[in-house]
Amino acid sequence: MEQRHLGRTGLRVSRIGLGTLTWGRDTGEHDAADLLKTFWEAGGTLVDTADVYGDGDAEYVLGQLVESLVPRRELVIATKAGSVPDPDRRFDCSRGHLLAALDASLERLGTDYVDVWQVHAFDPGTPLDETLQALDIAVASGRARYAGVSNFSGWQLAKAATWQLAAPGTRTRLASTQMEYSLLQRGVEREVLPAALDLGVGLLPSSPLGRGVLTGKYRRSTPPDSRGASEHLAPFVAPYLDEAAGRVVDAVATAADGLATTTLQVALAWVRDRPGVVAPIVGARNAQQLAAALSVEALSLPDEICRALDDVSAPVHRYPDQDWSTL
Repeated sequence: MEQRHLGRTGLRVSRIGLGTLTWGRDTGEHDAADLLKTFWEAGGTLVDTADVYGDGDAEYVLGQLVESLVPRRELVIATKAGSVPDPDRRFDCSRGHLLAALDASLERLGTDYVDVWQVHAFDPGTPLDETLQALDIAVASGRARYAGVSNFSGWQLAKAATWQLAAPGTRTRLASTQMEYSLLQRGVEREVLPAALDLGVGLLPSSPLGRGVLTGKYRRSTPPDSRGASEHLAPFVAPYLDEAAGRVVDAVATAADGLATTTLQVALAWVRDRPGVVAPIVGARNAQQLAAALSVEALSLPDEICRALDDVSAPVHRYPDQDWSTL
């Protein structure tokens, strides 16, 4: 699998990442082992997790598989901290909480360091410089090799990245930002992606298959074994089952028919090769699904197909986003 630099750093990662959102909850250790082995044997290196996935069980399952199944040195492990199970405070990005969460993640993962440590979301209740100081401490102490953020808006990302660049050698530059990005969700193109490109921050798209909808499996009905039929994941899928999304999925299916490939491959190839994108994070239920996603490595979309998909999925960008000179 092709390797790409993560932002403006020397770290190289596989251009498809493996997500672990369901590990320890819907995906047991046996299936997780099959997924990790399939991913690694295909040349994949980037494995993304978080301290809140499965209430910590995702990290624990991954930790059980590292070394026993795949050498630690051959994986780029990325995890996140900052989300908390508190109805009154969804995010806690205070220095104390973040560093304690990192130590807990390392224990569950069974490793001395993570390759990429990410702030899970912006916390308006904590000064940003305090949050970023936790990243500096983590990298300086060797507990994290690189740092990034997740779910930051354009101005939040620009502020954080600029702050880190203000004192080279003292502060840790942001390597990445993880955001939802697909043909069904192109909101990052308004402000986040331009900021990331300008500041040298690599984009790691989550839900690159539109929460599974871009595979085409929901075109006629909801399969009983799908996430859309799952009690706790159905609300996650539902926003992309409307008429507008259906038109995009139909266009992807038409493109797939013309290229003699699958809707999954077309949708994944489109986001993988967007400017600024480093590695879409794919969360598969089983090794067969993952192998289908990884087979996209051999596919590059023709320019005319990309333009057609751009047109059918184009978001509305008006003042003051980017070029509004025609208004």
